[in-house]
Amino acid sequence: MSRIDYFHDPAAPAANSVKVAVSALVQDRQGRILMIRRTDNDLHAIPGGGLEAGETVTQAVEREVIEETGITVEVKSLVGIFSNPEHVIAFDDGEVRQEFSICFRAAPVAGQLRTSSESKEVAWVAPQRLHELNIHPSIRLRIEHGLEPGNQPYFT
Repeated sequence: MSRIDYFHDPAAPAANSVKVAVSALVQDRQGRILMIRRTDNDLHAIPGGGLEAGETVTQAVEREVIEETGITVEVKSLVGIFSNPEHVIAFDDGEVRQEFSICFRAAPVAGQLRTSSESKEVAWVAPQRLHELNIHPSIRLRIEHGLEPGNQPYFT
């Protein structure tokens, strides 16, 4: 299913749903960030996805990261809660979802990089090279807050 992200766009369609999503800022020992290139909108992003019934948000983060990247992670801390009603995601089935994502910091513990049906590219990217990637502003915000030293959790 394809999607279009609208961010502070007066022409955006009105949201008709909210779903809890999770994402992870995963850094390796060299400080590189685990990034994917999404198959549904062709943008680079940190791994993440929807919370499923019967799992905790931590379990959802761990599941989503391994599904999209092949990397097993351990959740370490909270980056923040991102719930901007001016960021909506329109899917081709008619759903228009208001952003609600809980972002965590996580550390890799095992695995090998691999793509999936949701990620056509997976790579470790040095923070100083992020400007070279097409990243949605809402994902950049999560990364920026996640990289701030001693940062308190962000929320809106």
